[in-house]
Amino acid sequence: MPKRGYHHGNLREALVESCLKLIEQKGPTGFSLSEAAREAGVTPAAVYRHFEGREDLIAEAALQGYEIFGDLMEHAYDGGKPSALSAFLATGRAYLAFANKFPGHYVAMFESGISIQRNPALNAAATRALGTLEKAAADLSEHIPSDKRPPAQMFSAHVWAMSHGVVELFARGSPGTKSPFPPDDLLETGIGIYLRGLGLIPPDH
Repeated sequence: MPKRGYHHGNLREALVESCLKLIEQKGPTGFSLSEAAREAGVTPAAVYRHFEGREDLIAEAALQGYEIFGDLMEHAYDGGKPSALSAFLATGRAYLAFANKFPGHYVAMFESGISIQRNPALNAAATRALGTLEKAAADLSEHIPSDKRPPAQMFSAHVWAMSHGVVELFARGSPGTKSPFPPDDLLETGIGIYLRGLGLIPPDH
């Protein structure tokens, strides 16, 4: 019997929670499945009833992360209200907020080496989440003359790369990369420069 009296239905979630805690402490490759079992208070054999191995467990953590991330992005986008510009900026802030609030999920999603093609559910969750940023970019791109308009997928990829870079370099305490500016300000001003270059906001904004 599991040491903490888990029922069959919530042992799986307890293992994911243990995985997330260990990811935050040791990184995605710094712990074993046995450690995840010990953290959850169960035997290693109990883990294998739910997950084939450590990568399978991390993939489940990534799936849950993408589902949370997708909800946050859709909430920030809010159907493009009150304007395409404000909705787009909100999705950038949501990316940073997610990384700050859910570091274990963030690492499982983006730093564990787990492909979003690993299974259909993970692919669908990732596609939905990242699709919101692309939709926000497409809405905003409509204000750019067609001959100067970058593809929405490229537009969103640029902002995703910028957001990811700010998170990796300045929002997660990486050694030697402390910035004199808050990560939120770095991202906001960086996106502002990018949007000014596309003519989407005036130079003095």
